[in-house]
Amino acid sequence: MGMNAAGLRFWLALVCALASPLANAETPATLRVDFQHSGNAQAEHFALERVVVEPLPWPGNPAHPLDDSNRGMNLFEVSDAKTGQLLYSRGYSTIFGEWRTTDEARTVDRAFQESLRFPMPAQPVRVRVLARDAQNAFAPVWSVDIDPAALDVVRELPPAPVQPIAIRNNGPSAQKVDLLIIGDGYTAAEMGKFEADVRRLSDHLFSVSPFKERANDFNVWALAVPTGASGVPRPSEGKNTPSATGARYDIFGSERYVLTLDNRAFRELAQYAPYEFVEILVNNVTYGGGGIFGQFSTAAASNDWANYLFVHEFGHHFAGLADEYYTSAVAYQTGDVRPEPWEPNVTTLRDPAALKWKEHVAAGTPLPTTWPKAAYEAFQRDYQKERAALRKAQRPESEMSALFQRERAYTNKLFSPDPNYRVIGAFEGANYEAHGYYRSQMQCLMFDRSDAFCQVCRDAVSTIIDLYSR
Repeated sequence: MGMNAAGLRFWLALVCALASPLANAETPATLRVDFQHSGNAQAEHFALERVVVEPLPWPGNPAHPLDDSNRGMNLFEVSDAKTGQLLYSRGYSTIFGEWRTTDEARTVDRAFQESLRFPMPAQPVRVRVLARDAQNAFAPVWSVDIDPAALDVVRELPPAPVQPIAIRNNGPSAQKVDLLIIGDGYTAAEMGKFEADVRRLSDHLFSVSPFKERANDFNVWALAVPTGASGVPRPSEGKNTPSATGARYDIFGSERYVLTLDNRAFRELAQYAPYEFVEILVNNVTYGGGGIFGQFSTAAASNDWANYLFVHEFGHHFAGLADEYYTSAVAYQTGDVRPEPWEPNVTTLRDPAALKWKEHVAAGTPLPTTWPKAAYEAFQRDYQKERAALRKAQRPESEMSALFQRERAYTNKLFSPDPNYRVIGAFEGANYEAHGYYRSQMQCLMFDRSDAFCQVCRDAVSTIIDLYSR
């Protein structure tokens, strides 16, 4: 059977991407460990499901097998089973970790699918999962021994349902960050729209610093399996269309939160393209998205604010950036115990002299740093009521977009004359809390729908780019 144009285009790009001294016959395969992560607000449990050899070689940088970024609610380590030598590690977060802070987790046990991916080892290994304790230090919570030669390792997989499209090919995968953009809710007739959405949104990503300056450190791939109807499910509006990845709105009861809880569906599609990071584009007009560090992010591709959604949610997934806003309702809670957050862009400011971004703070800058907080919060009270009313009445999305525009205009007008507008300091209000958490600048893409990251977030993104590309 002959290869179609899209397939030929992909394999030519892939051969080019892997054609380097680092990607020869010695390039390891990609091993994936699928497991169940279950429990409630007080306890968690793990159970191995299966071990899979993915169809493509390991795309990672062999020069950086160990993660020293201290990001994520969890960390996994892969060690030689005999010698104990640490071979690979990565920080990450999970949907379970978010869910267990919700009210439901106080009374219900739930299980979530998760996966860990790492270079295929030559010998048996021990995989260890660590989680943050009350002081935000990593402590072991699970370990499992994996023998890559075991008879029950899955080695034969079905053919790729579709071939990925090479959107940006800047060199060998081992030396680049591989970003895979998956489409969900696109029909066969909308495949052209999917590719156009990918190109538009990835172009926007690389117009935002520091992605702009580091664009050549990325490869971008696109992959989508056609669905029978446009869009992904939105149960709060009675819309339950099929989803290729399991992505849907209304996660944890939040009308704008879009995730997939079907890890198996997502991974079994993603494995047919080189990837280290994934953004799922849902073919919906309604505002929404989500991002889990080290797992995936999502964005509504057809919304008026898709550019912002794509970058903001990718900031969560790629660099572990915290949300800096605090006036929008969220399902999960920060809790009464507040250790210094691991996220690089928020702080409790218990010790101003040890502020995590102190190298950017000019001498004499007051900590905390003043900003028009009272006026902002007064506006937000009325704004959030109007926003909730629009959703409850299921008004046209254009009315929500217009409200967002008015909010941004008000915020810009309020902030821009303030003497601390460009100052780097410690501004109270972040991490979903009005008090006790601080952000580094008055305005940032992680705080509101502005168009640029603050300096601290730019640094945090650059650190992860270096981990995967240099």
